[in-house]
Amino acid sequence: MGLRPEIFKKSEVNMRIGMISDTHNLLRPEVKEKLQGVDCILHCGDIGSRMVLDELEKIAPVKAVRGNVDKEWAEGIPGHLELELGGLFIYMTHKKKDLPKDLSSYDIVMTGHSHQYVSTWMEAADGHRTLLLNPGSCGPKRFYQAVTMAMLTIDEDGWNVKRIEIPHAPMEIVPGTDSTDVRAIIEIVVSETKKGRTVETIARKHKWNNALVEQIVRLYVTHPGVTADGIMTKMGL
Repeated sequence: MGLRPEIFKKSEVNMRIGMISDTHNLLRPEVKEKLQGVDCILHCGDIGSRMVLDELEKIAPVKAVRGNVDKEWAEGIPGHLELELGGLFIYMTHKKKDLPKDLSSYDIVMTGHSHQYVSTWMEAADGHRTLLLNPGSCGPKRFYQAVTMAMLTIDEDGWNVKRIEIPHAPMEIVPGTDSTDVRAIIEIVVSETKKGRTVETIARKHKWNNALVEQIVRLYVTHPGVTADGIMTKMGL
């Protein structure tokens, strides 16, 4: 794999690295706030649009892999990455099923896709330990799952990864909005999303409830090919 096995103990550098995935074209203000001051941002796919990467690049350098919903616009983004940060060897790919069989050369193996936060250790025969990490999704909320990300801290004493849960508003339609209005809103939100516009941009442009727009985008991006009627059904309308 091109990287030699190594047990990381101490570092001569101090770094904070934001670890995110599955933004699906929604970059929450709370996520941007948590990322302030980091040295690097790792994004594990299902980015949603170039606009998300552009916003992240304003905060810190970004290393990203392509997710299954990242289509034509993301052709130049690799499907996997091997990198070294602060003495740590890190492997990134979007889907767990695409990981190489031998992970013993890495300190951290990072995936996304499931929208569920996972942090578990794997130990090789030589005693080297690899952290298998999925930072979850910090984009649109998916059903009952929490909105999460992770923060990797590296200093002279070693390194650790901390789970961060992002507070969010409940997904509710605007009180008093009838189904005819909602269907029209859904069609416009889907059209705007296809153009690469973010939830915040769409809600601000049309003066709609941010939670409603976020719910529509979440249902659209997590159910490829779904129609406006299908979205309404999933919203219970």
